[in-house]
Amino acid sequence: MWNTVTITMRSSGTVSQMVEHPLMLNNISREDLDCLIQYLQQDEPRLTQGSNVLNFEQEWSDWLGVKYSVYVNSGASANLITIAVLKELAGNGEILVPPLTWVSDIAAVLHSGYEPVFVDINPGTLALDTDQVIANISQSTKAVFLTHVQGFNGLTQKLLDHLEELNIPLIEDVCESHGATFNGKRLGTYGLMSNFSFYYAHHMSTIEGGMVCTDNEDIYQMLRMFRSHGMVREATDERLRSQYATTHMDLNPDFIFAYPAFNVRNTEIGAVIGRNQLSRLDKNNQKRIENHEIFLANLDETIFRTNFDCEGSCNYAFNVILREPNLKLRDRLEDAMRESKIEFRRGSAGGGNQMRQPYLSSVVAEGAWEQFPEVEHIHHYGWYVGNYPDLGSQSIVELCNILNNA
Repeated sequence: MWNTVTITMRSSGTVSQMVEHPLMLNNISREDLDCLIQYLQQDEPRLTQGSNVLNFEQEWSDWLGVKYSVYVNSGASANLITIAVLKELAGNGEILVPPLTWVSDIAAVLHSGYEPVFVDINPGTLALDTDQVIANISQSTKAVFLTHVQGFNGLTQKLLDHLEELNIPLIEDVCESHGATFNGKRLGTYGLMSNFSFYYAHHMSTIEGGMVCTDNEDIYQMLRMFRSHGMVREATDERLRSQYATTHMDLNPDFIFAYPAFNVRNTEIGAVIGRNQLSRLDKNNQKRIENHEIFLANLDETIFRTNFDCEGSCNYAFNVILREPNLKLRDRLEDAMRESKIEFRRGSAGGGNQMRQPYLSSVVAEGAWEQFPEVEHIHHYGWYVGNYPDLGSQSIVELCNILNNA
């Protein structure tokens, strides 16, 4: 049966409505809250970044399979400091990006002074199309910033081999794909850096939060500094701290700022929740995988796309994409979902084609988005609805029946 909750519908401002199929349910559990309450009941518990943050970073690194992780206050902040560090290392140039992503990926590119070069997507994965990426690489390309959309793997061996041959860094946005894999390795272990989000509606949550991961120790030290005002004292490398102190003897060694950076630290509160959540992430992800299989098996393949490349995927959402453009059917579907109290987002990840957004009006020429047919189809004829561990198989079948009969 449906799970019924009261939420505030973002599309309608502040009007509370009953939603029987929300985008997410119970992602922060009573167990998480009890764990946090127990921590707060200590005498003088530390709330700002401390030992729980360090332990969460190490436990996350062990789970993912990387050497280093840096916990920040959001996935957007993870994007921001990742591209800022890249700028320090690689200088000016272009970064290849998808039009189907979250705004913060493109914003991070712009804030660091890079030129975004948009590349259309592969409809089977919703991620960058490998052949088009290769065709768009130039001498100015400083990185490929690939988003693994809503649990699908976006990597191909052809892409990895080509980037390695050209010595072009891969940056992975895994904010929507915790636990998904490629060739048996978790996504987020292939790029020079990778980003994760712990927003409430994602695979796991720390209320708000994000992580940047890398196997490069020098980059790790830079990320720690960029997270906290650019302060050298945030580096764990004593030789690095000593080098700065010796070079800048006129400065207090506790207040040497190596970079014009940010404050995107998170708290012990988020880390306590994150450590507890991580212990059940694999179990929850397995349920999401099973749910997704039931969804695709019951969705009418004559109306909707069902031939996604699901190998290694771990989806926190069900993608509902019409096979063919049909405005009347689109409107009927949205009416049916509203009537059945199904929360949905049109345009899939990030609201559809980012190239249409006003913040890019000075970067993208009017109508240029029409040259990207795959993402344009998602923009007009694609949605996602929630997939979460508490969702039962009968509810998924009922959801598909509503969609199939709209």
